[in-house]
Amino acid sequence: MATSIDTLKIYERLKAANLDKKIAKEIAEVFKESIEDRFVTMKDLDDALDRLETKLETKLVSEIEKSKFETIKWTFLFWVGQLAAMVALFKFFLAK
Repeated sequence: MATSIDTLKIYERLKAANLDKKIAKEIAEVFKESIEDRFVTMKDLDDALDRLETKLETKLVSEIEKSKFETIKWTFLFWVGQLAAMVALFKFFLAK
C-alpha cells in the first residue's frame, strides 16, 4: 500500500495564502520529497526479509554442521569406550 503526499492540496493552500505560484509549487515538491524519503516500501521490507532469511539460513546450516560433528565425535568416543570395556571383560574372563 503506497502512501503519497497530496502536493496539489498543499499547492492550492499556499496559493490561497497569496503565495507566488512558482514558490507554492516548489514548497509543495520539497515537502513531498522530504516526507516520501522517510517511507518504507514493500520492496524495502522484502529486501530486509530476504537478507534476514539468508542470514538465518547460514546460521542454521552452521549450527547443524556443529551438531553433526559433535554427534559423530561422541558416538566415536562411545564406541571406543565399549571396545575398551569388551577387551577388559575378555581379558578378565579368559585370564582364568
